[in-house]
Amino acid sequence: MEHLVWNLDPVLLSFMGLKIHWYGVLFATAITTGFMVMKRIYALEGLDTESLDDLLIYSVVGIVVGARLGHVFFYEPGYYLSNPWMILAIWKGGLASHGGTIGMILAMYFYQRKAQIPFLFLMDRIAIATGIFCFFVRMANFTNSEIVGIPTDKPWAIIFERIDMLPRHPAQLYEAITYLGLFIGMWLLYRFTHIKQKQGALLGLFLALVYGSRYLIEFVKVRQAEFAQDWSMSVGQMLSIPFVIVGLLLFIMPFVLKR
Repeated sequence: MEHLVWNLDPVLLSFMGLKIHWYGVLFATAITTGFMVMKRIYALEGLDTESLDDLLIYSVVGIVVGARLGHVFFYEPGYYLSNPWMILAIWKGGLASHGGTIGMILAMYFYQRKAQIPFLFLMDRIAIATGIFCFFVRMANFTNSEIVGIPTDKPWAIIFERIDMLPRHPAQLYEAITYLGLFIGMWLLYRFTHIKQKQGALLGLFLALVYGSRYLIEFVKVRQAEFAQDWSMSVGQMLSIPFVIVGLLLFIMPFVLKR
């Protein structure tokens, strides 16, 4: 059976020693599209769009720092503690979504205090934009041939030539498609239902579905943490469980508590 062979050059453009990587372009696209979604939401809600500049800064710092530190401490602590200067080399990949989520939540806590916006009200709307952000981040992982799946003979398997010549589950694409579908679904819920009036419900739905799907997709992904190769669950699965539980609680509580 013939399979797609994937071997995209990670460098999109190179000019006079300056290299622009696919990963960087798609990560920038993730930030830009997420910002555009939030700009639209602010307009719909009648919020001060001037505070969006602060929102962008807080978001980028929170996501990047949180995701990088998450990867460092959750997946490769031994390597980075021995090579601390490599922590800054984010252009080589290595951003953990669990850490990025924690970093984003902390950043939004400080932002909402400055902007005087209710925290859960803000996070419900941030969750929508995060869906499209995650889609482009996983596409960036795909261009880098990282976070690959385990070998399989499925007809949609892909050979990541930079890794080996084995057909593998395109785990990055599984996640990317999931996040894109989640973004579309949450946007429709936000625009055409009353769920946005239930503070915490959209955030809870996002956390439960994102990390619930992440838990399942981990079964077909190559384990990233070397120290956890023999564990019954991957590190990604173990980190996902608390997010799913918190997400379910956030989703259910607005419907059962009288306000």
